[in-house]
Amino acid sequence: MDKEYNKLDKSFNITPEVVEEKTEVVKPEKPARLTQDDITKDYEYTRGNLYSIIEKGQEAINGILEIAQESEMPRAYEVAGQLIKSVSDATDKLIDLQKKLKDVNEEKVSKGPSTVNNALFVGSTADLAKLIKGETPKKDWINILVDGVEIRAT
Repeated sequence: MDKEYNKLDKSFNITPEVVEEKTEVVKPEKPARLTQDDITKDYEYTRGNLYSIIEKGQEAINGILEIAQESEMPRAYEVAGQLIKSVSDATDKLIDLQKKLKDVNEEKVSKGPSTVNNALFVGSTADLAKLIKGETPKKDWINILVDGVEIRAT
């Protein structure tokens, strides 16, 4: 096989060289977490674009309705109807954007548990064993309400 290439080397007047391949391992960079500033910028950008789309759509609706009334062509009315639907979809997306921003902000502010149920027994292990077996009458217990939490004590 080298003989075949020798003819080419002579034809092009070159000398063969062995080139070593250099390979580099490139680690993909992880994108940084979105900051509140990034989220705010994206929200404002998207909101501005949606407002622009809605405003241009309103102008287009006014224009196409004038054309439809003057020409009285069914196709013009059909186009006007499609344009009205597109503008209404854009307004729906604007409302969805508000909801999504609210959801993102709620994720950032994590809430603690809304209800905490703690049971507290005050007494000896013998009293606890009697209570479990049902030997202690309920009349020996008193209920104490502390900060909205009911505590039973003997």
